[in-house]
Amino acid sequence: MTRISPRTVLRRTAGRLAAAGLLAAGSLAVGAPAHAADPVLTLGGPAETAVHPYPATGSPQASALEITVHNPDPDGAGYEGEVTYTLDLGGIEGVAVLAPAEDTGSDCEIDGPRAVCHDHGVYAGLGAVADFDLVAAEGSEEGATGTIEVTGSADGVTFTPFSTRVTVGGPDLVTKRLPFERNLRPGDAQPAPITFRNQGTRAADGVLLTLRYSRGLEIPERYANCVYNGEAGEDPFDAFAWSTALCSVEGSFEPGATYTLGVPLSVKASERAYHDTFVYRVAEDGPAQRSAQRAGAAFREGTGPELTLTKAAASARGADLAPWDNQQEADFRTENTADFVAVGGTGEGAVGDTVTARVGHRNDGPAWIGNIRSGEPVATFEFTVPEGTEVTGKPPSCQAVTPEDRQGEGRLGAERYRCSSSMTVRDGAETILPFELKITDVVPDAAGTVLVRGPWEEELPFDPEPANNAARWVLNGDAPGSGDTGGTTEGSSGTGGSAGGAPGGPTDGASGGFGPGTAGAPSAPGSTGTSGSAVSAPGGSLASTGTVAPAAAGAAVAALAAGGVLYATTRRRSARG
Repeated sequence: MTRISPRTVLRRTAGRLAAAGLLAAGSLAVGAPAHAADPVLTLGGPAETAVHPYPATGSPQASALEITVHNPDPDGAGYEGEVTYTLDLGGIEGVAVLAPAEDTGSDCEIDGPRAVCHDHGVYAGLGAVADFDLVAAEGSEEGATGTIEVTGSADGVTFTPFSTRVTVGGPDLVTKRLPFERNLRPGDAQPAPITFRNQGTRAADGVLLTLRYSRGLEIPERYANCVYNGEAGEDPFDAFAWSTALCSVEGSFEPGATYTLGVPLSVKASERAYHDTFVYRVAEDGPAQRSAQRAGAAFREGTGPELTLTKAAASARGADLAPWDNQQEADFRTENTADFVAVGGTGEGAVGDTVTARVGHRNDGPAWIGNIRSGEPVATFEFTVPEGTEVTGKPPSCQAVTPEDRQGEGRLGAERYRCSSSMTVRDGAETILPFELKITDVVPDAAGTVLVRGPWEEELPFDPEPANNAARWVLNGDAPGSGDTGGTTEGSSGTGGSAGGAPGGPTDGASGGFGPGTAGAPSAPGSTGTSGSAVSAPGGSLASTGTVAPAAAGAAVAALAAGGVLYATTRRRSARG
């Protein structure tokens, strides 16, 4: 009997996926959805795991197996009861042996034909059940295969079962890291001669090249055997500002051989580039692989020549039959700016009235800003309430700030509030949030202030015009348009209700919104108060990115609905002899 602990793994994995906002695709699968009244938690992991053949001498080399669980709880509260996970190992008897990963502790028991893990609670979003190592069974033959079945149980919860196929031997397509120039200017383009080596034990029957690039990058070429889910910056565009190209190349790619692109491929920094990431991945082609990478998104076929691969003399880095070697990433820093503009406005009312102050910011570009590695907010804005008013409703994403110690609280009636943005703010996006203000005393030209800054109250390093980071929201001005209301949208100070949702909720779902929200909608006539600014976003509003955690692709259900497959930037531990 062997014991390991999933608890530390659960916390570690959930944290690293949230921090990166990216997850390794292609190898990931989940069970079929269940239909029940109970909450449904989805078990997942790699659809297939290849293990090295048992060696004639020495110890067998291990492959990593991570089993995941996704809790789609929209409230983020998670499940707090006792949970049991069971791995049925009978299907891999004589094929492979499950062993504890060396960096885990003591809460799973591996006893003969099954492994049982106990834990308390399941966080909302994606987490790990446990990390395991798989090695080939002594006496197993090349091509031997079997299946591990994974189930879960807890009071008041339904788990979708999951199975992963384990095979002895297979291709191992290991991608070479390209020597990109990382510091760019808008318009710079550089070649991407993607190269990989098959360091496995059999040929790959065709390969699928996946290119994933953030909003500030473009791939100018369009090949006939590639499909594309949109240009960078074009709607529809998923919440994390990625575009994807999938290229299928036919042929047999032999063990021990190295291959490189036989036609040009380039990566270009667009006019909106700032901090961007390019992910390139090679895997054996097949319907399941293509379906996993498409993730339900719409793609268009290219119209140019075919993308081809040729044998090359160059070699790539070492391999371990793990899918994590199939992928490389490059981060780029483009010399560019993004002008963030504070948005204020005006309102009118008498004592006892409630008016809606819609305040926020917009990004006049040219760059988009995305913290896609750290997942941290891009910016904050602080709203100081006008004299003679009391806040009776606020956006959920905004916290009260006391003047004494500036500690955030969720209470109403404070004099100042701070709202954090999501991890991406698109060029051209405007985000407006509503504050409900009850007028307690009519003060002519009572002015609240809107101040946009970095997440730690620093100046925005990318902003060339810090003077327009401040604006005013003026109540009962002496004349229409009195005072400097900053970046107020033209014509938006007429009477209207709370746009894009109920009072106290966010008004704009455009990427880069401050906190979770829905797409903006026209103001409802007849509501008390005046609008400080209208909601707008180029090409229509998009769902706010909020945080990165819900996009982790092990969850499949939530992640794949985002319109693209995400990738893990963290490296798995190397195979051990």
